[in-house]
Amino acid sequence: MNIKNTFPYGIAILIFIIASVLYFNPILKGEKIKQSDITQFKGMSKEIADYRAEKGEEPYWTGAAFSGMPAYQLSAYYPNDYIKMLDSALRFLPRPADYVFLYFLGFFLLLTALNTEWKLAILGALSFGFSTYLIIIFGAGHNAKAHAIGYMPMVMAGVIWVFKRKYLLGFVVTALAMALEINSNHPQMTYYLGFILLILGIVKLIEAIKEKTHTSFIKQSAIIVFAMVLGLGVNSTRLLAMKEYSSFSTRGKTELTIEPDGSPKQATNGLSKEYITEYSYGITETFNLFIPRFLGGGTYENLGKNSSFYETLKSHPQIGAVQASQASKQVLTYWGDQTFIEAPAYIGAILMFLFLLGAFLVKGTLKKWLVTATIFSIVLSWGKNFDIITNLFIDYVPLYNKFRAVSSIQVIAEICVPLLGILALKDFFSKEISTDDKKNALKKAFYILGGLSAFFLIFGSSLFAFEGFRDANYQQIPGLVDALISDRKAMLFQDSLRSFILISISFAILWFFLKNKVNQTKAIIGFAVIILFDLVSVNINYVNKDSFEKARNIEKPFQLNDIDKQILKDKSYYRVANFPSPLQDGRTSYFHNSIGGYHAAKMGRYQELFDYQIAKNNMEVLNMLNTKYFIIPDQKGNLSVQENPNANGNVWFVSSLKSVSNANQEIKALDSLQTKNEAVINTSKFKIENHFEKDSTAVIQLTNYDVTTLTYESNTAKNQFAVFSEIYYKDGWNAYVDGKLTPYYRVNYVLRGMEIPAGKHTVEFKFEPTIIKKGNTITLTSYFLLLLIPIGWFFYEKKKK
Repeated sequence: MNIKNTFPYGIAILIFIIASVLYFNPILKGEKIKQSDITQFKGMSKEIADYRAEKGEEPYWTGAAFSGMPAYQLSAYYPNDYIKMLDSALRFLPRPADYVFLYFLGFFLLLTALNTEWKLAILGALSFGFSTYLIIIFGAGHNAKAHAIGYMPMVMAGVIWVFKRKYLLGFVVTALAMALEINSNHPQMTYYLGFILLILGIVKLIEAIKEKTHTSFIKQSAIIVFAMVLGLGVNSTRLLAMKEYSSFSTRGKTELTIEPDGSPKQATNGLSKEYITEYSYGITETFNLFIPRFLGGGTYENLGKNSSFYETLKSHPQIGAVQASQASKQVLTYWGDQTFIEAPAYIGAILMFLFLLGAFLVKGTLKKWLVTATIFSIVLSWGKNFDIITNLFIDYVPLYNKFRAVSSIQVIAEICVPLLGILALKDFFSKEISTDDKKNALKKAFYILGGLSAFFLIFGSSLFAFEGFRDANYQQIPGLVDALISDRKAMLFQDSLRSFILISISFAILWFFLKNKVNQTKAIIGFAVIILFDLVSVNINYVNKDSFEKARNIEKPFQLNDIDKQILKDKSYYRVANFPSPLQDGRTSYFHNSIGGYHAAKMGRYQELFDYQIAKNNMEVLNMLNTKYFIIPDQKGNLSVQENPNANGNVWFVSSLKSVSNANQEIKALDSLQTKNEAVINTSKFKIENHFEKDSTAVIQLTNYDVTTLTYESNTAKNQFAVFSEIYYKDGWNAYVDGKLTPYYRVNYVLRGMEIPAGKHTVEFKFEPTIIKKGNTITLTSYFLLLLIPIGWFFYEKKKK
């Protein structure tokens, strides 16, 4: 191997390491980034982590959240997960620098696959990795999303190599990158990657038809598909477990045809349209792709003392300078329609300019692919604001209705815009394109994007009302809303000017290059400086050193308070409800078994139980969940704990079963069900005798709780029917009476019920999911093929040569 040929790659990796660590430099002091979602995750997964540490095995279930749920999409380690070892080797830096390094590395490989000079490839990688959207997701804790995005360009690189007839390299990279992509465990980002590749495939197919190269296209497509199948195969255990659970989760099909108020429910085989499109990118908001604070920036912005907002507050007789200064650090400046945004999805004024340059300059398949994919992603990100297209995709495109936050599909543009921008520079520096063509493309790009920036700079303040739906928060102080509107106008003016200047500098660099006043190396360095300035100066407002804390505070995010200590004096097995938002609460699960939790894919029936019953304060339902303690805030937000003496306990006998024939009747029966004496069962799915003679001496109690094994002792004179305060999940939980496998049933919409024979018996529930063993067999077979095929292929090619 020629060392000179590997030198640029070593330089690139070194630059990527330095850039990743420098931006997140607090990691050098051992600090860790604060991430709200990860904090909630630590609460949700505490029981699983403790079980794993104690027993050295996976529970695949937790009883600490949502009254019990599978852990497949929460925290699960799968057997023979060798691809995770490769992932760990690639992510050797402390978090979140490891993910940014992945951004850089993946995009560098993609540009290398497109025969881009290493200097430009490094520039492209840095431009992609420091995109505002890709940085600000760390603040919220969307690590799995960042993880998946990091591997998306690698998959694309492998596919590109196959289409360039580098079959063995393309096959290996595609298979490994796809395996890593799936392993990152963010199906939504992987799904969007599918759209990128599908659009590429369509463009390549059209090209093959025109050039009559059908045979090559079919061969290449087969190699790509087979490589991806192997990438999926090595993740079979994870994927099969996820598929099994998805039908039970909120992503699955509901059996209900009525809303909580009794009105007809729109049939759906996934999430509701309202939920899917809750975070829809505004059409006008699209301009913040190159003007960062076009709509006021993030939901909250620090306006500081040089703002009308501050001056208005300071002049108020009851507030003064100190309070005004404090309040001005977190102002509701965003005036778009989204519920909440961490920061604008800013791609960069310079990169958008280069993208437009590429649209006019770059020729062939690549441009058609990248422009089409970018427009596709932006239009779909508009969601409910362009519902003709959105509804079409929700109703007819497979799996589209399984994912929420349609604005996330802009990740496609986040990849395609810098990619075409760097390809534009590559062609601009090429001698194969005439100077006239370069000048024309350069002028068009400048006239369009520079013109738009200048237009908003001059006329922007008179085009919009600058009013936001949260402005009512400031109406109590006279003139404060007007001051805020004035600041929003100033934001638009300042950022329009900023973008115009950056676009003008970019134009000047390329113009001077054409005039031979600047050589290629200096031009690349110039772009590196202004692009990094452009992106980092925006990013630093949202994720910076203040986002970090001491490691011990992050590792143990929750501390016992007096309420926790009071509850934990009770050594029995019970559940806790933390109001008013139990479904947005991971903290309670850190210390207690909670009826709530924090997860985007909780069990569907359990969500419905909340929507149809618990939201209506149905105490009988809370009792049947064994909710023994309530944590409740008073009017001032101070928390107190209340014990519920009427909780049903872990298990109890009922004297009668109320038969219903569908899910509507089942959920409605809970309106008036006396859960201590009767249970409701859907007899269209479960056949059982509906009456059991009352035995006043019958006893059944929980004697051991071990996450995956629950043991009960019963003593009855007659056959009885027991209701267990545990969530029904048929694909994993097995019931045994004195060691003999025994059928059990779903009762009360979400719980387990079981006929208990007369006499003394030991009843056990064991979580024994067969899907893990089944998936592991496919996983090992796929690893064998992934190793064997490239080796055999290599020696075959060598022998043929």
